[in-house]
Amino acid sequence: MVKRSSSSNSDSLVGGSYEAKVAEIEKIIARIEAGELDLAEVFEQFAAAVESLRQCETFLQQRQQQVDLLIETLKDE
Repeated sequence: MVKRSSSSNSDSLVGGSYEAKVAEIEKIIARIEAGELDLAEVFEQFAAAVESLRQCETFLQQRQQQVDLLIETLKDE
């Protein structure tokens, strides 16, 4: 059985969980699409969304490596 520690969800995500980052990205996209931001804020928020996406991608890659390792371990047994 694999134990999940409370810190494992935020190992590579600065400032929150994967789900929180996705919600943050969705909120940024909604604000941009709604025209709520001036041009400077659009660029600033877009940059923040891109950084959050990079963090999410890294998080998912790390978790995929863990899953692959667990599967390999099961095959060896």
